[in-house]
Amino acid sequence: MALKATIHKAAVNIADMDRNYFSDVNLVLAQHPSETPQRMMLRLLAWVYHAHDHLEFTKGLSAEDEPALWLRSDSGELELWIELGLPDEKRLRKACHVARQVVLYAYNERAARVWWQQAGPNLTQHGNLCVRFVDDGQMAQLAALAARNMSLQATLQDGLMWLSDQQTQLEITLQTWKDAV
Repeated sequence: MALKATIHKAAVNIADMDRNYFSDVNLVLAQHPSETPQRMMLRLLAWVYHAHDHLEFTKGLSAEDEPALWLRSDSGELELWIELGLPDEKRLRKACHVARQVVLYAYNERAARVWWQQAGPNLTQHGNLCVRFVDDGQMAQLAALAARNMSLQATLQDGLMWLSDQQTQLEITLQTWKDAV
């Protein structure tokens, strides 16, 4: 018998000073049985960083040809492709050809640094690719916020994010390994 996804609900108040975007959103995250709480919370973090009315969680781990999140224009064009983890270079190349912008959130410190040393030089040719890294300490803090029902406040300013619930406040600082041009 197949295991079912665990449903998490997040009420998030977003104040993004960098983009002048302010919103209260109610998100539903389906955690795949093989997905860790860290990865699920990274999906939520990525959604908040790129918050938009049309930004959607995809089938993710259940669909090999979809990213973790995507944003489509009103005409159906793929504006933003968001990947998590350490995908194959071929997958990132494909994403860079089909989407206007691609953002990768890399994590798992030891593996990510080795992956970047090998893949990084080959990925610099993609001007629409941005690679951000989240260290293990911040991933652990994010996972600690995971709950079936979450009420979160996110403030973004100058590239930093402050994410809090009723008990905990985190300051999230991402390392940019490659910026889109």
